[in-house]
Amino acid sequence: MARFRTRFALLGSAVALTAGVAAPVQLAGASSASAAAEYQWVALGDSYTAGVIQAAGDTFDVPRDGCERTDQSYPQVIDRDLNALFDLTNISCGAATIANVTNTAQEPIGRNLPPISVDPDYPFPAVPPQSQAVNADTDVVTVGVGGNTFGFAEILTRCQELGGESNGEGTPCKDALASGIQARLNKVSTEYDGMLAVLHERAPKAKILAVGYPTIVPNDTTTCTYGDLTKFGNITQDDLAWLRTSVLEPLNKTIEQSTTTQETAGFVDLYPSSQRHSVCDDNKWVEGFITFPDQFSLVHPNAQGHRNAADHVEEALLNTLS
Repeated sequence: MARFRTRFALLGSAVALTAGVAAPVQLAGASSASAAAEYQWVALGDSYTAGVIQAAGDTFDVPRDGCERTDQSYPQVIDRDLNALFDLTNISCGAATIANVTNTAQEPIGRNLPPISVDPDYPFPAVPPQSQAVNADTDVVTVGVGGNTFGFAEILTRCQELGGESNGEGTPCKDALASGIQARLNKVSTEYDGMLAVLHERAPKAKILAVGYPTIVPNDTTTCTYGDLTKFGNITQDDLAWLRTSVLEPLNKTIEQSTTTQETAGFVDLYPSSQRHSVCDDNKWVEGFITFPDQFSLVHPNAQGHRNAADHVEEALLNTLS
């Protein structure tokens, strides 16, 4: 995808200062090395921000803290693009909930997902609530979170199990779980509103950009081959359609609606731009349960997905300066 033209208009002479110089990899929780950076940016969120999977790059924290931030995740991509303007603090963490961003310490799991995988460095020490990285000097906050509070991974797992039991027929997951979806959405809404209030209190002058989730399920679910673990495994095609319209799209809408409660908050919508790049598309930006041949991806964005997110979040960041 082409870069947004607004980036170049706003960078101006700052680009000249860094032309031909490779930006250093940003260490988690540390500031960018750029002496020219004028604005303080804090990136918060879950695995869709942190990167986590191998298809989203290499982890770079030394020593590891179990949050699994990767060098192709969108905060790191933007840091390399815009480090002349923004001093990044990236403390996003895989498996984070809204509460982990707001006021609850998190015990990171790294890549310890038995029986799927065992992380030799597990267990990891608890990390503090991500909001503690935000303060009165912060100019902009990006936050991508909500899926774990909603229980999306749990729903996917249950859909996979039920789809296997039904041999790919019908809507067993919808039948079992549909009645509880609104309560899950209400929980996300309440906690998201509270999180935004806390972030605004800690950083009164900061613009808060809530980053939504990309397209995961295609409009045409017949492209999702039943039993294919590089896609959605045993989840039935009809359940996938339900997941798209009654789970994922309402989750994004709930997050977007929460931003309207804060004058300083905005929403970065990744859904339209990723429409033709779902788990089941040939040019996928989100991996399925596994990445061929043997990498566990568990339905997370790959480097291309993070590049798309970076383009949209970059535009939003730059618009905060105008």
